Amino acid sequence: MPRILVRDFTVPGAAIDVNRHVHNLEYLRWMQDIAIEHSAARGWTQERYQAAGIAWVVRSHSIEYLRPAFAGDALSLLTWVADLRSRSSLRKYLLWRPGDRQVLAQAETRWVLVEAGSGRARAIPGELRSSFEIVSDQDEVLGLLHHDAAAGPHTRAKAVDG
Repeated sequence: MPRILVRDFTVPGAAIDVNRHVHNLEYLRWMQDIAIEHSAARGWTQERYQAAGIAWVVRSHSIEYLRPAFAGDALSLLTWVADLRSRSSLRKYLLWRPGDRQVLAQAETRWVLVEAGSGRARAIPGELRSSFEIVSDQDEVLGLLHHDAAAGPHTRAKAVDG
């Protein structure tokens, strides 16, 4: 089960805005997609959440754009869980361009667990909590990137167990 999930992809032309770089809404879409993918890799598929009667909702997003990304860029998007509180979780993301070894964006989302029927926040059950390992040190993530960059670009999504 991956502690840090890495998804490698190429920026499609449809992601580009009028300024000829990736539109900010694409970052949000990519963040949500990889969060769902990481949760499923940890054993929590959408079907499992539905069966348990729970769902995650976003309380807040924060994205720091450091450098632009362009159509055709080969990128790596990483995600990990940075904390688990009683009713919420902080998930972090890092967008990396292996070609020039640059961090393009760093982001985080505060997710709140809710009852699917009522939308009320609820405590994270032990079974869900124990499915995720906390990665609190972003230096671990950056070290992984620099190590992988030296080994060459990724060719597909991969999980990092650490």
